[in-house]
Parts: sequence; structure tokens; C-alpha cells
Amino acid sequence: MSAGVWKSKEEFPNPYNWSGYIVGQILSKPEYMGHTVNFRSHKQSYKDKNPVMNPQEDWLIFENTHEAIVDKEMWELAQKLRKTPRRHDTLGEANPLTGLLFCADCGAKMTNHRSKGGTENNPYPSDFYDCSTYTLAHQKRTHACSGHYIRTKAVRELVLETIRTASTFASANQDEFMKKVRSASQIRQAEVAKDTKRKLNKDRRRIAELDTIIKKLYESFAIGRITDERFDTLLAEYEAEQKTLVTSVSDAELHLSSFEEDTDRAAQFLSLAKKYTDFFELTTPMINEFIEKIIVHAPEKIDGDRVQEVEIYLKFIGRFELPEPELTPEEIKRQEQLRRHRIKSRERYQKIKAGEHAVGQPFKLICKCCGEEFESKRSNTLFCSPKCRTKFYRQEAAENRKRECVCENCGKTFTATRKDVKYCCDDCRANANRRMQKERNAAKQIKKKEPVLLDTPPVKENGQKQKTA
Repeated sequence: MSAGVWKSKEEFPNPYNWSGYIVGQILSKPEYMGHTVNFRSHKQSYKDKNPVMNPQEDWLIFENTHEAIVDKEMWELAQKLRKTPRRHDTLGEANPLTGLLFCADCGAKMTNHRSKGGTENNPYPSDFYDCSTYTLAHQKRTHACSGHYIRTKAVRELVLETIRTASTFASANQDEFMKKVRSASQIRQAEVAKDTKRKLNKDRRRIAELDTIIKKLYESFAIGRITDERFDTLLAEYEAEQKTLVTSVSDAELHLSSFEEDTDRAAQFLSLAKKYTDFFELTTPMINEFIEKIIVHAPEKIDGDRVQEVEIYLKFIGRFELPEPELTPEEIKRQEQLRRHRIKSRERYQKIKAGEHAVGQPFKLICKCCGEEFESKRSNTLFCSPKCRTKFYRQEAAENRKRECVCENCGKTFTATRKDVKYCCDDCRANANRRMQKERNAAKQIKKKEPVLLDTPPVKENGQKQKTA
């Protein structure tokens, strides 16, 4: 092949077939933000044709020299995504949550484990995260941290609900949202400032201690207590430590003096929320633009339920505490159903674990109505037959209809399950019926004994007299 053949070539079989490395180099160029970058490389000599790349700290960047193709936030997001390796596993796709989940105890990243299942050791498909420190220690047969197991489906549901709730609240209550974000930002800045002041005072005390130590070191060297080599070694170590502390103190003072209220973060999040009108499905761009990080805590057992705290930090506003919405009666009923289902699932698992039941065999249960033992393929069956089910719910409805009544015969208070009950027992009902019958008979006798006046003619409604026979 002759030199320069590609310069004179006019036809390329795949002109747009760029490799992943070239695409990554293109995405890393600050020129897309409208900047001009000089002194990327240099040459050792004018005779040397091979360039030597300069470190990024030695670049000279001229900002806003031409029109930008992408904004700064988008370019920084692309650099953040490029730093996190996203490997394609056996499912053939990368998980968009990789690099966003962190362990709350050790601070390490959470590792994603996915499998299609179908093998002898892993018959069912799985998709979950756990602590990478715990996983690596388990592989080395040691112990470190804890699992922090959480399913990917649960994380996606929590993320989608957080994004939807925060965006809806921000759009509907802009003034209140601005106040909450500003107050939360002030609290976070106050906490960081407090930690910075504490570290700053500690470093200052250590610098003063090092001055005293170096002075005593010179005195010991002057009177011959230590050798030249020992003096040089200790002096170099103390001076290096002091130099590091001085740099840290200057950075902390600069960082402490630059604390001020951040007022445009809420507006940036609000503009981001207005870009999306549909929050029913969690997409990869939505995760990249809204989520900053996710902190997963170790699970706990509370009243027999597995409870796990997950902190979701959003871009621009961090961890945003929203007012708790009031649950509707339907949601409360659904929560109670889920609680009962979890209790039944735990009982079924404990039976299988204890060897009281084998998978695939019918369960031996007790009827809730008649108390007899029966078999069922499901562990949540309550009744042995439809008759028992009807009888039980009829009795339960009667119990709900119970009310306090007063007997109309003897005046005694009793409990009834029907609305038309008037008497406490059959004797009172019979006595009341006999009494009312006597009253009716007496009324008839009195009516028969009343005289009939024939001399007075009947009068019509219009006041005219009628003829009598």
C-alpha cells in the first residue's frame, strides 16, 4: 500500500461506521459547549513528529468563542455517564440504574445481578442489587458489610413515584415548592458549614502542634540526641504533613466563605419537570436527567414485615421531603389486603421451611365456620364449602347489625340484629299481643254501646240538608 492512499480515496464502504472509542472522544470535547481548547499536546523537539499529550490541568480553554451545540448541563451529564461502565450481561442490555445505587453503611456502589433462570442452581429469573463490598467479601470467603438486597423492580417503582410526585407538586404549587427547596438548601449548607468549621479547627490545631514538634526536633538535633539521617527523615515527614494541612485549610476557608443561598436550583428543576408530560413509564433519559444518586439502607424487621429505607436524591434539589398524602378508603383497604397477604405468605414459607408441608401437596386447613379440617391447594382458603362461606358471612353481617333496644312490654334492654324487633323474648311478645287484643276488644264493645242519633239529619259538605227515610 502506497503512502497517502486514504487521502486520495473517494469511495468508502462504511463512511459512518465509527468505533465506540471515536464516539467517546467526540463526546469528551469541550468544543461542543462553545469553547476553544489550546495546548492539548506538545513536542519534545521540532525534529520529533510524535506529539506528547499534556495533562488536562495544562490546557488553556477560551470559553464562549463560538455557538454551542449542547449546554453545559448536558455535556457534564454525558461525562458522568461515560465514567460509569455499563456492561451488557446475559440479557443483552445494560441496566440504566447502574452507578446510581450506593450502600448506606460502607458507601460502596451496589452491584446489579440479573439472570434468565432455567438452570439447576438458579431455576427462576432474578434481577436485584446488593452491596459490592459484601459480594466481593463473600467471594473471598470473608465477611464485610451486609447484603442490602433490593429488587430492581422495587427501585424503579420508587424512583418513578418520587419523580412523578415531586414534579406534580412543583408544577401545581410553585411558590410553596420554591420555599421548601430554599429552606432545605439552607439546612444542607448549614450542616456542611458546620462540618467544614470542625475540620478547619482540627487542621489548625494540628499545624500548631507540628510547629512545636519541628522546634523540639531542631533542639534535639542541636544537642545531639538524634542522628542526621533520623533528623532529615522526620523533618521531611512533618513538613510534608504540614504542607498538606496548610493546603487543606486554605481550601476549607475558601469553601466556607463561598456559602450562599442557591436560589436558581428550584427553577432549574421546575424547567426540567415541564419537559415531561407523561410520568407513567420510567425511561432511561428520565433516570439520567432526574436522579443524582440512590442510597440503600439495610433492611429491618418491623412487626414481621421487611422494611427497607431508600433515599432518592434528585438533580438540583437533592432529597426533597414531600407532604404525606392522605390515603383514600380504597387505598387503606388495599394496604390491609396486602398486609394479610404478607402474613399468609410468611406462614406458608415457615411451614415449608419446617418440613410441615411439601411443595405441590395440598394444605391441611381448618374451616373458619364449622371448625372441621379440610384440604386445599391454596393456603389462603378459609372455608370447606360454599355453604359454610355463606353461613359465616351471614352471621358476620348479623353481628354488624347489632344494636341496643328496649322491650316495649317489660322495659328491659336487650341486643337485637334486626330493625323490626320490639320484644326481648317470646313471653313478652305473647303478653303484648294478649294485651293489645284486649284493648281492641274493649274498643269494639265501647263502639257498640254508643247510641245512634236519628233526629239530626246528616249534613253535606256544602252545608245543604239531606232527606231522611
